[in-house]
Amino acid sequence: MNYDVVVIGAGPAGMAAAVKLAKLGTSVCVVDEQPAPGGQIWRGVERNATSPVFNALGEDYQKGSSATAAFHAAGIDYQPSAQVWQIEDGWKVFLTAEGKSRCITAKAVLLANGAQERPVPFAGWTLPGVMTVGAAQILLKSGGMLPEGDVWIAGAGPLPLLYATQLLELGGKVAGYIDTSQKPSLKALSHLPAAWRDFPGLMKGLRWTWKLRRSGKLIRDIHNLRATGEGQLYQIEWESKGNTHKRGAGVLLVHEGVVPRVHETMALGCDHDWNDQQKYFAPRTNEWGETSRKGIFVAGDAGGIGGWKAAIVSGEIAGLGIARFLNIGIDAEKLRRDAALDDRRKRATALRPLLDALYTPPQTPIADDVVVCRCEEVSAGRIREAARASAPDVGAVKAATRCGMGPCQGRQCGYSVQALVAEVNNLPVEDVRFFNIRPPLKPVTLGEIATLQDVEL
Repeated sequence: MNYDVVVIGAGPAGMAAAVKLAKLGTSVCVVDEQPAPGGQIWRGVERNATSPVFNALGEDYQKGSSATAAFHAAGIDYQPSAQVWQIEDGWKVFLTAEGKSRCITAKAVLLANGAQERPVPFAGWTLPGVMTVGAAQILLKSGGMLPEGDVWIAGAGPLPLLYATQLLELGGKVAGYIDTSQKPSLKALSHLPAAWRDFPGLMKGLRWTWKLRRSGKLIRDIHNLRATGEGQLYQIEWESKGNTHKRGAGVLLVHEGVVPRVHETMALGCDHDWNDQQKYFAPRTNEWGETSRKGIFVAGDAGGIGGWKAAIVSGEIAGLGIARFLNIGIDAEKLRRDAALDDRRKRATALRPLLDALYTPPQTPIADDVVVCRCEEVSAGRIREAARASAPDVGAVKAATRCGMGPCQGRQCGYSVQALVAEVNNLPVEDVRFFNIRPPLKPVTLGEIATLQDVEL
C-alpha cells in the first residue's frame, strides 16, 4: 500500500497529526503497537469509559475520550497491534501484525512513538517484585489491577506522584513513598515564575505532594536505595543521615524520569543533540518537526520530553509541516498562526524548565556487582573491565560483553553503558556516542519475514 504519510504511534502527538493531515486531504496510515489508540497517557481510555478506573485516573485521562473519538472519525487507515521493525529509504515501512509482515510506502514518515522510562540500575532492580511505576500504571489502565501487600514507591518526578494519588483514590495502599529527588537549588527555583503560566498544572503537582505528606508516607533525603531478597523481593534498604533503614517490601515501584525513544531516528542516521540537564539524546528537528533526513518528521516526546499537552501541539505542527513538505497547496504558516500553535506550545511547556531542573537524573555510581544489561546479564564491573581494555567506544564494549545485543536492543542499558564508558575514560558523557542501532528495530521471526511478498529487500 502507498500513502502520503505513515504515522508511527497513536498517542496524543500521532493522533493530532493524523487528524490534521486527514483534514488537509492527504492519505494517512497510522501504525501502532497497542490494540487501541491513546498512547501511554490515554491507554485503555475507550474500554475504561464505564469503569471506576476512569474517574480515578483524573481529568487529563478523561480528555482522551474526545481525542480518540476525533481520531476514529477522521477516516484514517489505522493499523493497531502492529510492530514496525524496519524503515528504509523510499520510505518503506516494514511491520508485523498477527504473525505476518508487510511493507507499506509513503512520501513522508512521522515518528510519534513517545518516550520510555529511564532505566536506572541499582542493587536488586532485577528481582521479581521490582518494577517501574510506568509498568504499574499500564496494569492499572489495561486491566484495573492494583499492587497488593507492602507496596513501596521510590523515585522522582510527576509520574510517581500521580500514580500514588491514583492508587490511593482507588483504595490501594502505599507502605511508603521514597522521594529520591535532590533538594531544589536556587537555580531550579528561578524557573518558578515562568511555571505560573501553567497554574493548573503547578497546583496539581503541589496537591499530589500535599496528599502524600498528609498520609505520613513521604520519606525524603535518602541515598543508596537497595532491594534485597532470594528469588523475589523481600526487603528494601536505604541510607539517610548516617543511618541504614530496612523495611519489608512485596512490591517496589521505581521511576527516575523518561527519555525519548530514539532507536528509530538513530537507525535512520538522523542528527541528534545531547540534553545535558536530563542526560538524553533527542533528534534535531526544524520548526516543523522535520529531522536532518528529508521526509522524516518527529512529534511528541520522541523529539524531547514535553508532556501530553505539548505533544498534541507538536503533532499539529508536524502535520502542517508534512503537508508543506508534500506541497499540497496550503499556506502552512498562516494555518499555524491562525491556530496559535506557537503560543499554545509555550503554555503547554511552561512547567517543563522547572520540572527538568527539579528532577535531574541520579548521578550515583553503579556498583560493580549490579546487572546493567538485563538481556545478557552483564554487570557494571564487566562493562568497566571491557571499557578499560578498549577505546572509549560503546561498540567495543558491546562486542566484548554482548551489551545491547538482546531483544531490547540497548533500550534498557544504552545510557548506562555510555555513562560507564565515560566514567572509565574520564570523559563528558556526551562525548561518548550511543550504540549503533541496526535492524531489526524490534524482534521479528524468520517466519514473519518469510510472509513478505513482492518486496525488493
